[in-house]
Amino acid sequence: MELGQLGIGVFVYSLWLCGIFALIFLIHFLFTLPMRRAERARLFLDLLEGALDRGQSVEAMILSLAQSRDRTVGVHFHFLAAHVESGLRFTEALKINPRFLPPQISAMLAAGNRLGDLKKILPACREILRDRPKSVRSAMNYLILVLLVFSPVFMLILFMTNAFVVPKFRDVAAGMGIRLWPESLWVFGNTSSLLALETVVSLLIMLALLFYIGGPHFNRWFKFRGFPFVDWIAWRLPWKRKRLLCTFSAVLSVLLDSGVPEAEAVSLAGACTTNEICRRRVARVVAALEAGAKLDAAVRGFDDSGEFQWRLANAAHARGGFLNALRGWHEALEAKAFQQEEATAHLITSGVVIFNGALVALIATAMFGILVAVLNGMLRIT
Repeated sequence: MELGQLGIGVFVYSLWLCGIFALIFLIHFLFTLPMRRAERARLFLDLLEGALDRGQSVEAMILSLAQSRDRTVGVHFHFLAAHVESGLRFTEALKINPRFLPPQISAMLAAGNRLGDLKKILPACREILRDRPKSVRSAMNYLILVLLVFSPVFMLILFMTNAFVVPKFRDVAAGMGIRLWPESLWVFGNTSSLLALETVVSLLIMLALLFYIGGPHFNRWFKFRGFPFVDWIAWRLPWKRKRLLCTFSAVLSVLLDSGVPEAEAVSLAGACTTNEICRRRVARVVAALEAGAKLDAAVRGFDDSGEFQWRLANAAHARGGFLNALRGWHEALEAKAFQQEEATAHLITSGVVIFNGALVALIATAMFGILVAVLNGMLRIT
C-alpha cells in the first residue's frame, strides 16, 4: 500500500515537473518568436545579396540551399523552395507562401523585381528589419512574463478566494450577528464585478499581446476591406505610425533613385506598407500628382504633420540620392518608435501590477475587517 502511494506521489511530482518545464519552454518560445521571424528574414536577405553578387539567380540559390537541408532558414523556406522547384518564379512563390517573410519585405522584393534590380531594394528592406534595442526587448519580455504567469495565477487565487474563503467569512459574521464594516460590505457585494473587471482588462491586454506575438500573418485574419480595424489601430499607435512612415519613405526613396515615375513610385511604396489606411492616403497623394501638384507638396496627403514634406523637399536637392539623404531621418524615426514602444510596455506592465495590487489590498482589507469585527464581538460577549 505504501509503495503504491509512493509511486502515485512520484508520478504526480513528475507530472508537475513536466508542467513547469513545458511552461518555461512556452514562455521562451513566445519570447523569441518575433525575433526569430526577423532573424530569418535578415538571413534570407544576406543570402539573396550574396547570390546577386555572384551573378546567381534567386531561384538557383533557393534550390541550392534547400538541397543542403539547412534548418536555420525555417520550414517555410523549404515550402518556398518546393514552389520554385515546380517552375514558379521567386516572387510568385512568395505570394503562394506568404508566411516565409514579413508582408512588407515580400512587397518590397516584388517592387525590386519589378524594377529589374533586387539589390537596390535591399537597403530599404534592412532598414525595416532593424533589430530592437535590448531595453525594448527586455520590456516586452517582462510584459509577456507578467501576463502569462503573474496575471493568470493572480486571477486563479482571486477566484478561489471569492468561491471558498469569502463565503466562510461572511457565514461566520452572519452567525455571530456581527455588523461588518461598510468597506467590507462594499467589497463583498462587488467582488464578482471586480473579478470581471480584472478578467476583461487581462483579456484585452492578452489579445494585444497575441497580435504582437502572432505577427503580421496572424493580424491579416482581422483585416477587412470595409473596416480595416487592425490597420486603423496600427496607424493610431504612434510607434507603429512612425514605422509605417519609415517604410513608405524608404521604399519611395529607392524607387525615386531608380528613376521610377513619381506616381508609380508612390503607389508601389504605399503597397509595401501592407496597411489599408496607408493605401487610402497614398491614393490621395497619387490624385494630387495627377492633378499637377509637385511630389513634395502631394505627400502632405500622407503625413499630416508636414515633416515628411519638408524632409523630401530637402532631399530632392541633396547629393547621393533620396535614400542617403533621408537615412538619418529614418534612423530617428526608428529610435523614437523604439522609445515609445518601450515606454508603453513598461506603462502597461506597471499598470497591471498596480491594479492587481489594489484588488488584493481591497479584498485583504475586507477580510481583516471581518476578523476585527469578530474579535470585537467576542470581547463584548466576554
